Amino acid sequence: MNTFTKDHTPAHIVKMFPKASDLFKEHQIDFCCNGDRPLKEAFAQNNLDGDAILKELNTNYQGWQANDSTVDWGTFSISELVDHIVHTHHAYLLEELPVLGEFVTKVFRRHGADQPHLIELHRLYNHFKVEMEEHTLKEENELFPLLKEYELNPNEKLLQQIYETIHKLEKEHDVVGEDLKEMRAITDGYQPPVNACGTYQITYARLAELEDDTFQHVHLENNILFKRI
Repeated sequence: MNTFTKDHTPAHIVKMFPKASDLFKEHQIDFCCNGDRPLKEAFAQNNLDGDAILKELNTNYQGWQANDSTVDWGTFSISELVDHIVHTHHAYLLEELPVLGEFVTKVFRRHGADQPHLIELHRLYNHFKVEMEEHTLKEENELFPLLKEYELNPNEKLLQQIYETIHKLEKEHDVVGEDLKEMRAITDGYQPPVNACGTYQITYARLAELEDDTFQHVHLENNILFKRI
């Protein structure tokens, strides 16, 4: 698996791994205007512990590269699937949604007057954000405890509760799926305009990553976890 070194530039790293922008912001490493200089120069200029930052960067990157599609989910129990969804996809949303929301708002405020589609992007994103925050809470507080209980004590009454809950949640999956479809359409497949600023490019890259994670998340629930029941 590829790793980043001190000779890579922040601009290149953020292009490959959009969430690296959070780490760079934390350490005040410029990845926009002066993003084409090697990391080692930024480490020296800011008197940073480059080895520690690179270790954190590459650990995060390797975790990000892990792809659900390479896993044989048929070997997982219901409880293991539930725990994976919570600790992987729900945890990702909990961390990413507020941060990405700030990026979407910043781009909208800066460029919305000249690019009206950003108004609709801002609206769609915030609708998606609220829906997913409420949706994951319902799963964790309502459905997932029922699934774990059913795994230990299967019975018809519990199964009926699960069916009813799944039916409602699948409808919510359809709603956020439409939000993603519309966001992709109005952004031309998350392709930023020519000469777009760094923030604009990062925003679109992270939206594309959010879409990819959500597709994996919903696939794992609709086509694997729910089918088990």
